[in-house]
Amino acid sequence: MNIFISGGCKNGKSMHAQELARDMAAESGRPLYYIATMIPGDEEDRVRIARHIEARDGWGFQTLEQGTDLCRCLDQPGVDPRGAFLMDSVTALLSNEMFRADGTYDAGAADRVADDLVEFASRTGSTVFVSDYIYSDARVFDEYTQHYRRSLALCDRRLAAVCDRVIEVSFGVFKELK
Repeated sequence: MNIFISGGCKNGKSMHAQELARDMAAESGRPLYYIATMIPGDEEDRVRIARHIEARDGWGFQTLEQGTDLCRCLDQPGVDPRGAFLMDSVTALLSNEMFRADGTYDAGAADRVADDLVEFASRTGSTVFVSDYIYSDARVFDEYTQHYRRSLALCDRRLAAVCDRVIEVSFGVFKELK
């Protein structure tokens, strides 16, 4: 079963996603993987990553660092595509692909990332995908930020369409949409 979770920051999405992925692995008897997509850019990112690592300590996750080109992690030695995966997060993955480490901007990243996410869901069948809901702010953003928000919405819609369950988190309340 593939599950898509979207919601605001610090709402419990990641912890809930960990629980769902752990339960999938326990039910199937297969390996449990955490796909870490964030490439730290500053101290705040490093603190956030450390907090996430601490939160999953002892859960049995094998961490796969994959900040770009998501499906490539399935081809790593020892990775069982039939395992249970937690992919956290779509938001960071798209950011990494769109705003490259070399300083270039890839305006077409959304279609490629959305295709990779759908392919990943198809190849695994047991993945919990986490994304951030960043669409309700009424503020006017620059062209790049607006494009990123629209691109994330595309990725999220494509994932929601192929996932068996879709969960929205708002103010710590989990609402099952599909």
